[in-house]
Amino acid sequence: MTRHRRDENGAAPDDWLSIGEVSARTGVAVSALRFYEELGLIASERDDRNQRRYPRHMLRRVALVSVAKRIGIPLQDLREAFADVPLDRPPSHAEWQRASRVWRRQLEERRQAIERLEAELTGCIGCGCLSMKACALLNPGDALAEDGAGPRRL
Repeated sequence: MTRHRRDENGAAPDDWLSIGEVSARTGVAVSALRFYEELGLIASERDDRNQRRYPRHMLRRVALVSVAKRIGIPLQDLREAFADVPLDRPPSHAEWQRASRVWRRQLEERRQAIERLEAELTGCIGCGCLSMKACALLNPGDALAEDGAGPRRL
């Protein structure tokens, strides 16, 4: 990539950001940006001095990764949601919409799982039996009894 002319996609040199600039703009540590790149969540190119340069549109992806991390979404889930969103050019509105639908479905499944857990915890706390045989939360159907006596989860 040459820093003095437009590239094949029409991007001017100012459209590329160093890893430090991306870090400063997003509040994400440089080490985290490198990690996200290793996972394929974001991408950079190397300039003629072999330094990472990020296209400006990567800022949106970094922001979404930050939001996902803050609300506890595993990065693997985010990778799946972003699978069809291109890294090499700014994604179209339709591409973001498809990714959004995948992510929304994952969030809905997560919300339902949390609600089930909350209901089970409420029942367990209300019961107070502390019995591994009776506890549907920790030992559904007393499945651990097949493994023998004593603690099985430690």
